[in-house]
Amino acid sequence: MPAEESVRVRPAAKARRPASVRARSTAGPRSPRGGGARRLYERARRAWDRPLTAYYVILGAGLLITVLGLVMVYSASMIKALELGKPGTYFFRKQFLAAVIGAGLMALAARMPVKLHRALSYPLLMGAVFLMVLVQVPGIGMSVNGNRNWLYLGGPFQLQPSEFGKLALVLWGADLLARKQDKRLLTQWKHMLVPLVPVAFMLLGLIMLGGDMGTAIILTAILFGLLWLAGAPTRLFAGVLATAGLIGFLLIKTSPNRMSRLDCMGASEPGPGGSCWQAVHGIYALASGGWFGSGLGASVEKWGQLPEPHTDFIFAITGEELGLAGTLSVLALFAALGYAGIRVAGRTEDPFVRYAAGGVTTWITAQAVINIGAVLGLLPIAGVPLPLFSYGGSALLPTMFAVGLLIAFARDEPAAKAALAVRRPGVRWKTMRRRVKKRSSGER
Repeated sequence: MPAEESVRVRPAAKARRPASVRARSTAGPRSPRGGGARRLYERARRAWDRPLTAYYVILGAGLLITVLGLVMVYSASMIKALELGKPGTYFFRKQFLAAVIGAGLMALAARMPVKLHRALSYPLLMGAVFLMVLVQVPGIGMSVNGNRNWLYLGGPFQLQPSEFGKLALVLWGADLLARKQDKRLLTQWKHMLVPLVPVAFMLLGLIMLGGDMGTAIILTAILFGLLWLAGAPTRLFAGVLATAGLIGFLLIKTSPNRMSRLDCMGASEPGPGGSCWQAVHGIYALASGGWFGSGLGASVEKWGQLPEPHTDFIFAITGEELGLAGTLSVLALFAALGYAGIRVAGRTEDPFVRYAAGGVTTWITAQAVINIGAVLGLLPIAGVPLPLFSYGGSALLPTMFAVGLLIAFARDEPAAKAALAVRRPGVRWKTMRRRVKKRSSGER
């Protein structure tokens, strides 16, 4: 063979790059400007954009608030139970039973399809109205702390139908607005207002017959939330708001009890006759907690100084026993729950899901703001419990069902459905089997 043919032709050598360029290419992508804070922000944003983030945030925040509420109900109600001649665990056992039933309702609501939720809206509304009318019948309804909004069920059990009226208004209002949106009727004022506003005012009237101003405020907030999500014009929204504000002003002005509550905003002394006793001692409880509190069970205010320590003012006892760290943790959980609810309402294409998720989020966040604002002295005492946290089975059951609604809506997103399907054991096993190459019978 000639020497020329035996010589192999070598490919042209690549031009050698400078060392700085080689080092830059092997070092990976540049870190974003701003250092660690910027990277942390980007990582948190990517985690929040994952399909199942809202699902896990709603589930985790709802359960954590409920469990922490059970702990604080036991701590705050022990002395009150002993004063009534009951065992120290009396209120805790009732709340625990309600939490167990509520957990079942939450799981049921999370597994129910959206069509079934819509089908339940009218029966739930009619049942709530019937029970709220029944409350006003002499001999059937009961008065508690001056408010006639309770039904006696026998034994130690009572029921407050107005709490279920909140859930009924959310589901029925969402179904009504969704059907009208499908028919493109929400561009007309009469279709946006009727029959939503008259039915809401009927529920408000039944509640105000019993004197429960706090629940009426929450119901009004739900109505405004639904109108806002439906795209009510500013003039229409302002008109409904002005009408509700005028009615509320007249109801407060004509009631000495409500006027006294308004006068106690920001009070630092109990006042003549102790008219601001509850508001002032709530501030005392928060002020004595410090950074990390006096310790679980070590509250002083619950020993007869602070009225309703396990219901309306349980947040004050939380601040006294767990300190600023405990109260900020509760606020963070409510903020996470509310933000996740807003995300569910904003990302869906189903109008019913958007209205229902927005209504539930408005209900829970508005009630939490009103309760905590009253404890802090920033708002008048409205007598509403802290959602999922305060003692009261009538308030806990519909609220946990509402959290289950949010979980169902978060699961119903297309991306979340796909992510959950992949995480099922059967699907994962089939996917893994498809990826394994088949070997011949002689291969080891």
